Amino acid sequence: MLKYVNTGVVFQEIPDETTLSVNISRCPCHCPGCHSSYLAEDIGEVLDEAAIDAFVSEFGADITCISLMGGDAEPETVDSLAQYIRKRHPRYRVAWYSGRIRISPRINRQNFDYIKIGPYIAHLGSLTNPTTNQRLYKVASDGELTDITARFWKK
Repeated sequence: MLKYVNTGVVFQEIPDETTLSVNISRCPCHCPGCHSSYLAEDIGEVLDEAAIDAFVSEFGADITCISLMGGDAEPETVDSLAQYIRKRHPRYRVAWYSGRIRISPRINRQNFDYIKIGPYIAHLGSLTNPTTNQRLYKVASDGELTDITARFWKK
C-alpha cells in the first residue's frame, strides 16, 4: 500500500507546469545524501483514488500537473494511480519521479506525461546541474520518451 507524507504546490519540478508534488514514503532507494531521507520510513496516509480526489478538490484550479514523487516499492500501484488520474481527472498532466536508474517495465508509460528517473548522487548534482545523472522525460502519446533535462540548465 502506498502512503504519502506531504504535498506541496511547486513550480520547478516540471517545466511549464504548476505541479502538486505528492511525496510518497517507503522509498527503497536510500540514496546517500538524500534531502528527504525520512521518506524511507513507513509513514504517512494512504495514497489511493480517494486521496487523489481530495487533492483535486483542495488544489483544483491552482495546479496543472500531479507528480507522484517516489513509489519505487510499488510501481504497479503508481501506474494504477496515474491511469486513474488520466481517466477521472484528464485536465491534469501526470508525472512520476523514480529514484531508479531505469523506468520500471511494470508501468505503462502512456499513463504519464513526464517521468523523471535517477537516484540523487550528490557530486553529480540535481537536474539543474549539467553533470546530473538524473533525467526528465516527456512522454509522447505512443510512449516514446524525449529527454527534456536540459530545460533545467541555465544558459
